[in-house]
Amino acid sequence: MQQKKVLIITYYWPPAGGPGVQRWLKFAKYLPEFGWEPVIYTPENPSYPLVDESLINDVPPGIETIRTKIWEPYQLAEKLNKNNKKFKAGQFDVGKNQSWKSRLSIWVRGNFFIPDARVFWVNPSVKFLERYLKEHQIDVVVTSGPPHSLHLIGLGLKKKFESLKWIADFRDPWTEISYYKHLKLTSRSDMKHRRLEREVFAKADLTLATSYSDAENFRKKGAHALCITNGFDESDAERREKNAGKTASEDKFTLSYIGVLEQLRNPEVLWKVLMELVATQPDFTRNFQLKFAGKIDDRILDALLSSNLKNHITNLGYLSHDKAVEEMNHADLLLITNFPDPPSKGIIPGKIFEYLATGKQIISFGPEDADVAKILDESQSGKHFSYNSTESVKSFILDQYNNWKNGIVPEKNRNISQFSRKHLTGTLAEVLNQIVH
Repeated sequence: MQQKKVLIITYYWPPAGGPGVQRWLKFAKYLPEFGWEPVIYTPENPSYPLVDESLINDVPPGIETIRTKIWEPYQLAEKLNKNNKKFKAGQFDVGKNQSWKSRLSIWVRGNFFIPDARVFWVNPSVKFLERYLKEHQIDVVVTSGPPHSLHLIGLGLKKKFESLKWIADFRDPWTEISYYKHLKLTSRSDMKHRRLEREVFAKADLTLATSYSDAENFRKKGAHALCITNGFDESDAERREKNAGKTASEDKFTLSYIGVLEQLRNPEVLWKVLMELVATQPDFTRNFQLKFAGKIDDRILDALLSSNLKNHITNLGYLSHDKAVEEMNHADLLLITNFPDPPSKGIIPGKIFEYLATGKQIISFGPEDADVAKILDESQSGKHFSYNSTESVKSFILDQYNNWKNGIVPEKNRNISQFSRKHLTGTLAEVLNQIVH
C-alpha cells in the first residue's frame, strides 16, 4: 500500500540545535512506520541561535528535503548588537538589565516584524509551495511554530487551495507566551498579532498544542485544538542505559540544569535556598555541586559566580544532544524552569520528558497549577514549586540530599510510556488519517 505524504514546514531542522528542532525531527523519524512519508520544507540559509551536528544522525535516510533561501534581518541586527542573538531565540534582557539598544531592538522586533522576523520568508514560500503542491501529491500540510510566521505560509496555501488539509502545530503559544508582553507593542501592532492568530485558528483544519492547557486556551479562541505533547525517544534511552552511572563527580550531590536558561525563567528562589544551605550546612557544602549544560544567560551566571555558590558551579556550556542526555543521567536532581505568570501554566518544556526517562527526581519552577505539576505527580518524578516557595523548596532539596547521602535510590518513574516519541507519533498518525478521511 502506497504511503500517504505529509509536508512539514519547519524553520528548525538539523543541524539546528536546541528544543525547537526535536519535535518534528522525531515525528519524521517514526512516521513511516505508521504509513506516512514526511517531506520537509525548511530554509536553505537559516540563522540558528544554536547548532547541533549530532542531530543529523536522527534525520531519516532518504527523506525528501526541500530548501529555499530566506532573508532574515537578525543577521544584520546581530552585527549591531550581540543581544539580538537572544531575541531570535525568544530571550530578552528585562528590567534594569535592558540597555537602550535592547529596548530599541525589542520595539523594532515587536512592531515591524509581525509576527516575527522570519515573516519575509512567507510570500516567497507560498509562491514556491503553490507550484510544488500542483506538481506533487501531498495529503496533509503541517506548519510548526514558533516562528509563528510559518503558520502564515499555511494560511496562504489554504487560501490558494480550499481543499488543502492543514495542521498548525504550536510548540509555544503566540500572544499568550510570556515574552509577548515584553515586545513593547503599539495597540495597532497588538491588534495585528491577534487578528493573524485568530485567522490561523479559524482556517486550520486542526491546531496542535504541546500541553493540555494550551489546547484548551486555543479552543477558547476558536481553534479546533488537540494536545499531543512532546516526549522522549527510546533510542536515546538505550544510549542512556549504556552510559549509566556517575562520572568523576560521583562523590558530589549534583543538581543539574540542561538547556537554555534565560532571565524570564530565572529561579531566584532556588539560588537563594542554595546560598543559605551552603552558608549554614557544612555537610551539604562539602558535597554539593551545581552543574549547567547549555546556554545560561550571562547575567544569571555572573550573579551566581559572585555569590557563595561560585566554588560549587560547573558550567559545561552548550553540549550536543547526545552529551546532554549523558549529563541528565549523571545528575542526582534535575532542574526545570518555566515563566512565572499564570498564562504560562500550560507550557510543558520539552526536556521534561527526557528528564523523566532518566528515572531521576526533578525539581520544577513555574506558576501554580501548571501542567508540569500534573505530569510530575502522576509519574512520581519530583515536585513543582511556585517562585515564592522558599521553605518547601529547602525541605525538598534536603530530602533529596539525605536520600543521596544514605544511598537511597528513587523508584523508576512510572506512567511515562505514553510520552515515548514512537507512541506519540502513532497518535499523530491516527490524527492525520482522520483528517484525510
